[in-house]
Amino acid sequence: MLQSSNQIRNIMILMGGRSSEHEVSLTSATSILKNIQRNLFNPIPILITRTGQWLWVKDPQFLLQSSTKLIAEQSQINEFTCPCLLDYTGKPRLITFTGQEISSIDAMFPVLHGPYGEDGTIQGLAKLAGVPCVGAGIVGSANGLDKIVMKQIFAQNGLPILPFVHFTRTQWKENHSQILQQIQKQFTLPVFVKPSNCGSSVGVAKIKDWEVLAQAITNAARFDRKILVEPGIQIRELECAILGNEKPQASPVGEVIPCREFYDYEAKYLADGSKTIVPANIPAEISQEIQRLAIQTFLALDCSGMGRVDFFLEKSTQKIYVNEINTIPGFTSISMYPMLWKEAGISYPDLITKLIELAVEQFILEQSEVQAS
Repeated sequence: MLQSSNQIRNIMILMGGRSSEHEVSLTSATSILKNIQRNLFNPIPILITRTGQWLWVKDPQFLLQSSTKLIAEQSQINEFTCPCLLDYTGKPRLITFTGQEISSIDAMFPVLHGPYGEDGTIQGLAKLAGVPCVGAGIVGSANGLDKIVMKQIFAQNGLPILPFVHFTRTQWKENHSQILQQIQKQFTLPVFVKPSNCGSSVGVAKIKDWEVLAQAITNAARFDRKILVEPGIQIRELECAILGNEKPQASPVGEVIPCREFYDYEAKYLADGSKTIVPANIPAEISQEIQRLAIQTFLALDCSGMGRVDFFLEKSTQKIYVNEINTIPGFTSISMYPMLWKEAGISYPDLITKLIELAVEQFILEQSEVQAS
């Protein structure tokens, strides 16, 4: 059994998950395991399999020693893990299927990108269990993952966004001709097709020929029941990190220069050549406006803890558009979120500590509100 003390808190690190970003999650979580301050925290790695089984990683060396860009589960994973459950009938703790306690739990750090981790599901479990949870809560997470809901909230709050068309998988099957006509009437080429509830550009396609639009929509519908289409303009891709709860701070602005036509899954994690520039080479007034909009975006979606807001800067007009927020941004060695805060003077280990402290702070605030009511 792992021991806890008043000084060292047990932090459950959730990784893997049931989404298409499983390997990205493993890679992000491994970076956190390497950088978390062991004099303050005792990390408890929990690997959630693609089928949803929880495994306590007794020995994370098979993750820490990986030399690949994306860490994949290995065939001998059972040698390093033990099935477990989160028991919150009393003080939250991890137990084996036989009821043996593995560790008490002081906070949860979900590093689960995409559905079943970034969409409010894990955050709901944390709330039920009474465990402080790093990052956005149920509402902020759900708002932040669903691109359609997100953009509707952006519009209601006066945030600048590109126009978009959205529809469900069922509507596509029943009215595909009308939907294609609507898209071609509203937009000129190129356009982007996106699943509404996926991250890391999974299922996203840039369309330059109307002949392949239907195929791209059908493919996007494999990943989510809701799809959106928006125009593809000539842009620079800029990102700003947010840290805090009700009074968040914005980081310096960074720029992504993809090695492919856009910053898709391969450009992010598999291919060589994509560049991240921190800070971005942009005028001070544009940087300041992006920082302002990033904080406004974070608050509009009711987020907390952390977030990375992605922007488009149109090359011809210098107009700024909010693209999306990532409520659990990447934490790999090449991820923009820790790089932006490093530029602001916050090291990777200190950033992890600050995020855990923010989770506890938010938990105490919400508990006091419940008690007061």
